[in-house]
Amino acid sequence: MAKNPPFLAIRTEREYDAAVQRLNALVDDVGDNTKDARYRLIETLSVLIEAYDREHHGLPDASGIEVLRLLMEQHGLTQKDLAEIGSQGVVSEVLAGRRRLNVRQTQALARRFGVDPGVFLDASRSVARRRQERASAS
Repeated sequence: MAKNPPFLAIRTEREYDAAVQRLNALVDDVGDNTKDARYRLIETLSVLIEAYDREHHGLPDASGIEVLRLLMEQHGLTQKDLAEIGSQGVVSEVLAGRRRLNVRQTQALARRFGVDPGVFLDASRSVARRRQERASAS
């Protein structure tokens, strides 16, 4: 049997735990190096984990940006308090949906707030989707 079998779907808590553990190990190894071949696996595992979370753990139907705003409000934080994302300008662009969160930023926010990184993924995808929509409209 392979040391790290591929994840095609997550159907049980045991598979979920293994996927999260593998994702964390990959993020530690790869970081936000998009040129590393394993980076796509990080993205795939993140999508699978998020889907399982939504179905089984009752994640709210909110965008990653909305979740980040809520966490900031709950913790009494302002844009300048989120140095793990970058400068206040970078945080402003993320909150406005003009900039995507990278893997490093997502992991840092997840550690800071004690949440699954998947809650912030929508923020990254929504920016990419908006760019594609603008490009196809041109």
